[in-house]
Amino acid sequence: MSIVLAPSIPGGLLILLALAALLLCGYALFLRTRGAGWRALGAALLVAALANPIIARETREPLPDVVALINDQSPSQDFDGRALQAREADAILRTRLAAIPNLEVRSATHNGSVDGTRLFEAAQNLLLDTPPDRVAGIIMLTDGQVHDVQDTPALAQAQAPLHVLLTGDPKRSDRRLVLEQAPKFAIVGEPVSLTIRFEDQGEAAGAQTAQLTARLNGGPPIEVRIANGKNHIQQFELDHAGPNIVELEIEERPDELSTRNNRVALTINGVRDRMRVLLISGEPNPGERTWRNLLKADPSVDLVHFTILRPPEKMDATPVNELALISFPTRELFTLKLHEFDLIIFDRYQQNGVLSFTHFNNISKYVENGGALLYVSGPDFLAPASLYRTPLAVVFPGQPTGRILTGGYKPVLTTVGLRHPVTEALPGANKSATPDSIPEWGRWFRVIEAERLSGHTLIAAPGGEPLLIVDNFGEGRVAQILSDHGWLWARGFEGGGPQAELLRRVAHWLMKEPSLEEEDLRAEAANGQITITHRSLSDTPVLVQVSFPDGRVLPVTLNQTQPGRWQAVIEAREPGIYRLSDGQRIALVAAGQTDDAEYSDLKSTDDIVRPTVEATGGGIFWLGRDGIPAIRRIKPGRDLAGGNWIGLRDNGRYHVLAEQQYPLLAPMVMLALAGAALGMAWRAEGR
Repeated sequence: MSIVLAPSIPGGLLILLALAALLLCGYALFLRTRGAGWRALGAALLVAALANPIIARETREPLPDVVALINDQSPSQDFDGRALQAREADAILRTRLAAIPNLEVRSATHNGSVDGTRLFEAAQNLLLDTPPDRVAGIIMLTDGQVHDVQDTPALAQAQAPLHVLLTGDPKRSDRRLVLEQAPKFAIVGEPVSLTIRFEDQGEAAGAQTAQLTARLNGGPPIEVRIANGKNHIQQFELDHAGPNIVELEIEERPDELSTRNNRVALTINGVRDRMRVLLISGEPNPGERTWRNLLKADPSVDLVHFTILRPPEKMDATPVNELALISFPTRELFTLKLHEFDLIIFDRYQQNGVLSFTHFNNISKYVENGGALLYVSGPDFLAPASLYRTPLAVVFPGQPTGRILTGGYKPVLTTVGLRHPVTEALPGANKSATPDSIPEWGRWFRVIEAERLSGHTLIAAPGGEPLLIVDNFGEGRVAQILSDHGWLWARGFEGGGPQAELLRRVAHWLMKEPSLEEEDLRAEAANGQITITHRSLSDTPVLVQVSFPDGRVLPVTLNQTQPGRWQAVIEAREPGIYRLSDGQRIALVAAGQTDDAEYSDLKSTDDIVRPTVEATGGGIFWLGRDGIPAIRRIKPGRDLAGGNWIGLRDNGRYHVLAEQQYPLLAPMVMLALAGAALGMAWRAEGR
């Protein structure tokens, strides 16, 4: 119930009239004029009548305040019995809060996320539809490892107290490995540096040094002792392009909370530096420009190109100073600097006295020791000066039969070609190896017939004559293209074909691009799962042994999803390094983020949340030491936490169900009284 004014005239005018009456009556009283008191009473009664005071009576319904209760069950709570401690406290608090009248309890259990423990975000979601003046407070049950501490809109507007009840023991010791700096990419063959340090936490004194073990792609360990709390720079050299997995582990400390944060795994993508390619054209031909344009268009390729325009048999008496040609640097290229090239291409080349058998023997050894050779042959492959009559013959997987086949035909993928990563995805290719499956690309008109002695035929003529043979020779690789009409695709003849894509894939396969390996085992981790992919040219079912981070070994049978490809998906609930083996190949994958926020720091602490708690007037309590504090309702403006209790703000909000109004003064009575007072003033003045 309350008294309010409902003026009969505008409020501003009423105030002016009241001020005027006050001045006049005050002046009269100051001069002690007869009847001044009666005149002041009459004016007061008139102003009161115009103000029209009324009695307002409201029927109100109280609105409950809202408290948010957040139970942290993130992975860092799995240690030292913290999760159980939080669950028990959560059950007791729910019971106590439910017994408090006019209080709505909203609770949430936070299980962590890829971004860490985000309790403030969870609280904001609970209070999203709650007006700030109805928030009683926020209670968090956590170990203090919160990764989104900030002034969220709900806290900033409501100014509600934040109370944190901490689990665990702050005195427990722990050791963690911290990865300060690591690149996402690095150049293959060049040093890459990682910045690492380890920290001993807790009250017990830590060791001055500890042994760090580092591995690259599951290789031999690198062991070094590093100082406590000081950055250490560890260097590696990536040995292949694509994903490279680095494992780092610091030795265990006695009585640790967990060794989970003693390990870090990361993936560094290896990229090749500029590739050096040596292209030697035996004579000018239509395909020469195609090769040159393809290689020059790739910014990652350094191309050295020579065309034999003036072979020895064309020597004449023309003075050298009148020639625009340079002598072929055979010694520099094929003796001194041969190992500097990533790929050598012979395009319709035959013996012409420029290169000796010694040079060809050097090239053969270059391939055997890990180099790459591509030979594009034409009629020169059958000539008496063919490269097959040099020491390079041992490298070639195809032997010439002595025949050249002419006539239009469409190259087709073989059964192996449909599986091999070099050719399986070529656009326009035949979908199967059956005669009725015809490719969509244009025709070629010449085949240099050869017998395949080793390797795999990926592309053939309709009669089965090999057109593209790939093979491994020693540590290196070699490919033969047994036709010089590939340039027709580049010119768009009869719709053309994927010549650039084919040559790019062949070149990268020769240089051992991991994504083009025909026998390959790899795994990818995403969304808590690991997808295992095995690629092979055979149809043999695949069984892969998977070693989990905790030491378990599980056999996994892969299912064929398409010719030459098998897959399986397994759960990866535990972060760490998973090792896979099919008996010949080993693959590694880092599942989860073994260096993520959830595991990087496992000690219980109040340092992270304390500034926010103090800013809101809340309290911090250790469940193991202080127990569960009592809960009180506190009016605004008073302390919200004490030595053994936490306070929830009593906002006293309500909404009105009904309202009744009664006039406090009868207007006619007030006017009559005002008239009587003025009459008395007139009578007093008339004497």
